[in-house]
Amino acid sequence: MSQGYSRRDFLKVSSVAGAGLIIGVVLPYKHRLVAAGLVDQTFDPNVWISIHPDNTITIFAAKSEMGQHIRTSLPMIVAEELEADWSQVRVAQADAHPDKYGSQGTGGSGSIRRSFTRLRKAGAAGREMLIQAAANKWNVSPKNCRAESGTVIHLSTGNSFTFGELVETASELQVPENPVLKNPKDFKLIGNAMPGLDTPSRVSGAAIFGVDVQVPDMVYATVLRCPTFGGKIKSFNRKKAMKINGVLDVYEIDEGVAVVGKNTWAVIKGQRALEPKWDHGDFLSWDSTRIKNMMEEKSTGKAVIAREDGDLTSLNGDEKIEVQYEVPFTSHATMEPMNCVAHVKKNSCEIWAPTQSPQRVQTTAANALGIDTKDVIVHITMLGGGFGRRLWADFVTDAIQVSQKSKKPVKLMWTREDDMGHDFFRPTSIHKLSATLSNQHELTSWTHRVIAPSISGQMAPERFKDGQLDRSAVNGASNIPYDISNVLVDYIMANTRVPVGWWRSVYNSQNAFANEGFIDELAQKSGIDPYQFRLNLLKNAPRHLGVLRLAAEKANWGKKMAKRQGMGIALHESFGSWAAHVIEVTVTKKGELSIDKIVAAVDCGLVVNPDGVKAQMESAIVYGLTSALKGLITIEKGAVAQSNFHEFELLRIDEMPEVEVYIVKSAEPPGGAGEPGLPPVAPAVTNAIFAAIGKRIRSLPIKLKDLKV
Repeated sequence: MSQGYSRRDFLKVSSVAGAGLIIGVVLPYKHRLVAAGLVDQTFDPNVWISIHPDNTITIFAAKSEMGQHIRTSLPMIVAEELEADWSQVRVAQADAHPDKYGSQGTGGSGSIRRSFTRLRKAGAAGREMLIQAAANKWNVSPKNCRAESGTVIHLSTGNSFTFGELVETASELQVPENPVLKNPKDFKLIGNAMPGLDTPSRVSGAAIFGVDVQVPDMVYATVLRCPTFGGKIKSFNRKKAMKINGVLDVYEIDEGVAVVGKNTWAVIKGQRALEPKWDHGDFLSWDSTRIKNMMEEKSTGKAVIAREDGDLTSLNGDEKIEVQYEVPFTSHATMEPMNCVAHVKKNSCEIWAPTQSPQRVQTTAANALGIDTKDVIVHITMLGGGFGRRLWADFVTDAIQVSQKSKKPVKLMWTREDDMGHDFFRPTSIHKLSATLSNQHELTSWTHRVIAPSISGQMAPERFKDGQLDRSAVNGASNIPYDISNVLVDYIMANTRVPVGWWRSVYNSQNAFANEGFIDELAQKSGIDPYQFRLNLLKNAPRHLGVLRLAAEKANWGKKMAKRQGMGIALHESFGSWAAHVIEVTVTKKGELSIDKIVAAVDCGLVVNPDGVKAQMESAIVYGLTSALKGLITIEKGAVAQSNFHEFELLRIDEMPEVEVYIVKSAEPPGGAGEPGLPPVAPAVTNAIFAAIGKRIRSLPIKLKDLKV
């Protein structure tokens, strides 16, 4: 079969005995590799649609499902263009592949926005091929045919073929290079709430999470690590651990002491019996106070500029306001602790993992074993929470080492205490802000210095040794939307041994807290309503204005509130979307805080699955409230002080407020939905507290003593 290449993507079709019609989209970079002779031209698509003779359609999802509904939303995009019957659509999880699917990393709220066009093209190509196949059978022009609900209809006669009846003929056709995409006004699935393809399996308990995986001849393992960052084991009581019923073996691996046994409880009991002695290393003398002091000392040093507009030296006559905002380290606290199953064989490895980064798992295993990535099979299970934690593969290395030594498949399980103490934490940060106001209450300047550990700098310190800017650390700070003539945003890196990593909305969660808290302070200083103050500064930011106005309107901003009740407002742009929240709170005389109601507005462009967007906004709000009210990780003697949920509390069901989510109707390209709802939460809460009792909160989490007046 001849191949057609477009400038951006190219498509190819394959017919496999018994499978029907298989269609895929090959990535643009793969086209370049083929042209250079670096890879062959075998059918190797990154997105598969498999149309079966029995009319069922299987769509392979190359992203990880962790509650964000992408196993429904991604198939919706394909099925829309294909004109499939939704009742006949099935979804399957794609295994990891070094390059077949492009990046399979699931993070940055990017599953839909980075796949949207490719998935539409794959569906549209399938539709055109099925129409051509039917036209060939009828010996008519394809212009006289249309696809509808899993069939192709001849317009003149009303005759029809099901997709299943056409797959054999269609598989002999060349894939169109530039299939015609539907006009969005004709969408039937996109923009509507559709039944979740994997909801029945979740409800019935049939859905497989990492902790559910069982393979023949499997053993269990857990690993005891030094609680102090950078520490290592000196000695341990192997004999005592081996006496535990069900423990099979105990030995050292790179990151600590592995206990291997017949079941999870046996290895946990064995871990507790180890009586370890540690070499804690030089970080033992560090704690949260010392870390904060180090950051304060660094704050007066040389910073790297992220944004500089105007001239800050010409504002001597204006009133200057200076404040400092702070946020702590915090944990991901996924409900499913880190785990995976690994089976190391002679020249290959098979892994089952709840991971946000299948290809990182694959390369981690390949590098550890000295084999090619193609010899590492990675099956992606459902994830019991991710939030960025499962973008790492540290737990996979443990499982590989144990399986290699045991010569058996091993299920590695972290305890909650392991998970809490050895997370990659959301970085702590200090924010030094200043602004000037003219006599006419015009905001004439804005400066924001961010002092924080760098995730990128910790991962690749050689890239930042000369003080280069970690652009991600100023996300949400350097792109502040307000119309201010003179702006300076800069950054100072403040790394420690505490491991830091991506966390739901990452630095946006911190920078939005500082931005939106301070802008509220400036509104109050100017004597202008906080909502109106923002409106005045957003005349050149239409999408910010859209969500701000929608949230304020739906919340009835400015309505009369009872004594010790208040309304707060905040907005933020992140991950290709805009969100604004209005939050109502009550603060009792004892200083008890109640979050009463949250009205949220989001503009995430064209919406594929509105139910998914609303669920993600609600989820982000819960997560944001937890970090604002409770989520505190502290360091004592070089280690995490919190061990479990009695010390690192989560928001409880009776603390959850009423939440209303409103979506801005938009024809813009899809934006993210998983993270943009989080950044405005904390500042909207603290702004509401000020409205209720006149007290500013500039440090998280909010403490009871902060609310007593």
